[in-house]
Amino acid sequence: MYRHVIIINSDTLGRGDEGVGQTLLGTFLRKVLAHPDRPDAIVFYNSGVKLLTRQSYYLDILDALERSGVELLACGTCVYKVCGQHSLAVGRISNMDEITDIIIGTSKVITL
Repeated sequence: MYRHVIIINSDTLGRGDEGVGQTLLGTFLRKVLAHPDRPDAIVFYNSGVKLLTRQSYYLDILDALERSGVELLACGTCVYKVCGQHSLAVGRISNMDEITDIIIGTSKVITL
């Protein structure tokens, strides 16, 4: 069972200026990495799956999170629809059955 899960459903944080949203997302991910109580998993869907590809600005942070034990899960449908043939550089492809089980079984879910 997962204690804490974060959901990232976009390749920016918030709406409005894209550059500001990218900066905020990068800052947030660095703060999560530095925090002593990291989430058990981060689930990525919709355009959020772009963060796990080789073109991601945040690949080093996400790689460090994964190496620290945070599970990175990407919605498979989203990877194929949003990223085309790009393979994931970090994390793994999941499906909505697993994602649903994780969210329902988690004590705290935070959606960005």
